Amino acid sequence: MWLLAPALAGFLGLLVWGMTGLPHSGSRQGAVAHTIARVAVPERKATNVVTSVTLDYRGFDTLGEEMILFSAALGLVMLLREQRDEHVEEPDDDEESEDRRPPPTSDALRVLSLALVGPTVLVGLYIVAHGALTPGGGFQGGVILATSALLVYLAGKYLVMRDLTPIPALEMGEAAGAAGFALIGLGGLIASAVYLDNFIPLGTPKSILSGGTIPFLYIAIGCEVAGAFLLTFLEFLEQTLRVRGGGRTRSRSRA
Repeated sequence: MWLLAPALAGFLGLLVWGMTGLPHSGSRQGAVAHTIARVAVPERKATNVVTSVTLDYRGFDTLGEEMILFSAALGLVMLLREQRDEHVEEPDDDEESEDRRPPPTSDALRVLSLALVGPTVLVGLYIVAHGALTPGGGFQGGVILATSALLVYLAGKYLVMRDLTPIPALEMGEAAGAAGFALIGLGGLIASAVYLDNFIPLGTPKSILSGGTIPFLYIAIGCEVAGAFLLTFLEFLEQTLRVRGGGRTRSRSRA
């Protein structure tokens, strides 16, 4: 605590100092914003300027954001799997009453959910692939791709959802997405001695392969985000099924 307290105090002081220098909300943009708006498309050939900022000019910060999601999903999965190894009590009779069971899925919800799976997958892939051209990208597209699998669950087909998205494949997809972002950045370090440097040919504006490394970074982000969300959902659902089927869990070190 003696080491932590001054470190936190110093960090807080720097944070307040930095925030006091920010322009007021609604004020005129600074010189950096005007410069980025002017040079982003000619320099990076990506018509979505926000993408050029988040994945190129400040791509290292976005790598940190992706690793936060990766670490959060990994920590949650570890906690849930550790809890499944705890002692299981037999459920009380009142816990198995009918009012604790979920209601059956209606035919209307089942039909609507299954009909939306295909269009949702296409929309998710489109948003991931066109992140350098239009608003969207890997984060948004990854969430939409995860939603497409949840639609199968809403249709009352959890076992089908688990077969379509096996947990080992989700683990590999999430890890590959996080590692892919870092490895693309390493490619910039090898090619030009600058980590996350845009070392791939930039192409032409409005082309799906424009932006150099930006489309590939978005593919990596889409894999990581979709894998993290689906892995989290499946672990929660698996935990729910185990609790319903085998009783409630109890800690080994229960007081």
